[in-house]
Amino acid sequence: MTLMPPALRPHFSYSGLRHGARAALPAFPGFIMFALAFGTAAAQKGLSLGETLGLSGFVYAGASQMVGLEIWQQVWTPATILTIMTVTAVVNARMIMLGATLQPWLKHEPLPRTALNLFLLTEAGWLIGTRYHTEGGRDVGVLLGCALILWLVWLVATFAGFFAGALVPEPRRFGLDLVMPIFFGVMLVPLWKGFKPALPWLVAGLVSLIVHALVPGYLFIIAGALAGVVAGMLIE
Repeated sequence: MTLMPPALRPHFSYSGLRHGARAALPAFPGFIMFALAFGTAAAQKGLSLGETLGLSGFVYAGASQMVGLEIWQQVWTPATILTIMTVTAVVNARMIMLGATLQPWLKHEPLPRTALNLFLLTEAGWLIGTRYHTEGGRDVGVLLGCALILWLVWLVATFAGFFAGALVPEPRRFGLDLVMPIFFGVMLVPLWKGFKPALPWLVAGLVSLIVHALVPGYLFIIAGALAGVVAGMLIE
């Protein structure tokens, strides 16, 4: 039986927390702009400060928060609640796969810390953490430090965006409605590994656009996701 060298064993340290917080700095501009846009949109939609911060603090999923705003109603019905739950679940389903890739790293961690890491998981934090892991790092504190600082930045920027909403009566004039697609487009860059692995992205995007043009509602999200999965399976 070959024992794993201590340096390669998953562990946790407070120095790792600090390292993770510093590693998250390049993601700050995207997070700040996205959260500012959400806070502004929430204020325009008529949400209270508590509701806005609650969404950012507990839902903590930019794409789902933006989609949720589109569905948000002043008077709720069971059908509306079911719609927002379904759409949010579908949009966030990608986190299941991201979390699964961290299992070898987190499987020996205490359950509360693992739960916190997974709750705070974002695409940016995942990219930073997995790159660190690929390079041989095994300190789980890096993953958590990155996640915590990004969550705090998200909350502060949401707070600022909410009050900025009163100063921006027409967010579309300033291109704030483009923040989400630009942010996710930039996030794809480090994942580029050539044309063939990117084909599922193309298929998912095309199917989403076609379904969005032909079918009202949010079915295009589910259709695009399923098309991308099927394309990836066929290519592999």
